[in-house]
Amino acid sequence: MSDSADSLRDQRKRETARALTEAARRLTTAHGFAGFTVEELCADVGVSRRTFFNYFESKENAVFGFALMDDAEHAIAEDFVSQSGDIVDDFAAMLTRRWTLFDPIAEAPAVLAIVEEEPRLLKAAFAHLAENERRDVELIQRRIGDTDGSRVHAEVIVQVFGALVRLCLDELLHRHSPDSFNDLLTRRLEIARSTLTSSQKAD
Repeated sequence: MSDSADSLRDQRKRETARALTEAARRLTTAHGFAGFTVEELCADVGVSRRTFFNYFESKENAVFGFALMDDAEHAIAEDFVSQSGDIVDDFAAMLTRRWTLFDPIAEAPAVLAIVEEEPRLLKAAFAHLAENERRDVELIQRRIGDTDGSRVHAEVIVQVFGALVRLCLDELLHRHSPDSFNDLLTRRLEIARSTLTSSQKAD
């Protein structure tokens, strides 16, 4: 299959996922999260229950727009594993490529509104975040090898970047920065490296 055919297929899959998420949010607002079933959501969009679970693991994930990984995401992850440059720079580049695919800032107002209506959904959001972190730890381990200390090494990278991404999100969401996510992340990564290096010299 050609790259253009792959791209078109991914685009159609994202459109279906988007339709399911928009319907899930609309139904949550109208009836509450417990006020509708997956079957009713599927009927609203015109897809089967089987199709729904090809896109989302749960109704909660559909509301948040947390779709299962598609071919484009898998390709980004595999590119990272196969690279041989500076692992920190390559991980930052992978996060930027993901951002370009999904643009979380565009989703933020709808997600925040849903959480305000249904605070109990926060548990699902945190569970999804933890799963993403676990997946990234495994990606780093695949790249550096599963040796003594490799998991701790991978966990530190993932947790540090998690903190940097949260700082970038705050800058974009609450301070309305005109800078791109990549620029914000790169700047904060440089500060983190400089701070840690200065600390080592002081010791």
